[in-house]
Amino acid sequence: MRPPIRPAAALAALALLLSGSPASAHILQDAGGFGSGLAHPLTGPDHFLAMFAVGLWGAQIGGRSVWTLPATFPLVMAAAALAGMAGLPLGHVETGIALSILALGLLIALRLPLPEALALLVVGTFAIFHGYAHGVELPLSADPALYAVGFVLATGAIHLVGIAVGLLIGRPFGGRLAQGLGGAIALAGVGFLVVA
Repeated sequence: MRPPIRPAAALAALALLLSGSPASAHILQDAGGFGSGLAHPLTGPDHFLAMFAVGLWGAQIGGRSVWTLPATFPLVMAAAALAGMAGLPLGHVETGIALSILALGLLIALRLPLPEALALLVVGTFAIFHGYAHGVELPLSADPALYAVGFVLATGAIHLVGIAVGLLIGRPFGGRLAQGLGGAIALAGVGFLVVA
């Protein structure tokens, strides 16, 4: 028997996640490689929400998207991180990150039926901004390879949490719980966009 879904607990957890500053993941300056990379997406609510939303959206779409969206995001993110580490220019990174939260939240809230190729394009595009931010913020003393492994593993873990939540709340009440969570993510995206 499945445990009862507690919407109030889920909303309280989301509120706790949103209580940090939008760019808190972007100021890690500690030494180390793997640990810094692992902490980077976990300590910034903007990164966390976008990666969570990718997993939630994949679960909502269903089929192959449950794994193709969360697999695409870290692959593109890692490539974009290399570009950031190499010093290649990319403008409006914070705005792109904020828009990713807003757009992914809206896609979940509105339950828009996108073809898989278009959904992958959306996820891949937003992964560029997140990956680039990870790359340019590589702590000076960190080992780039270990740092990348850390942030890719953390990203995968966050995607899995999003998938699990999506599968748990995706069916009750006709999927409205997942849509409501998407709406809350979109509202957070608006807040991040204002700050960006």
